[in-house]
Amino acid sequence: MRFRFNGKKTGIFAAGVLFGTAGIKILSSRDARKFYTNCAAAALRAKECIMKTVTTVQENCEDIYADALRMNEEREAQTAEFEDTSGENAEAGEGEG
Repeated sequence: MRFRFNGKKTGIFAAGVLFGTAGIKILSSRDARKFYTNCAAAALRAKECIMKTVTTVQENCEDIYADALRMNEEREAQTAEFEDTSGENAEAGEGEG
């Protein structure tokens, strides 16, 4: 088997190595590092903002839930009071007749 030199494939490989090496140099440069740091800082600020919003929503939901429980307890108390009052009136009416 004889080896054949393929200039096109070799050229593509060499270009890939060249671009890969240049890419590594560019990605590890001081400017790129500054860019990555700014992006990371922005992501951390966004996370902090989102967490504050989530905490506020969670606190509001807890308040709404507590108010709903209180409202239902008051409603049950009124219903029980109404039933007690109407039951007493019915018993009083039965004893008179």
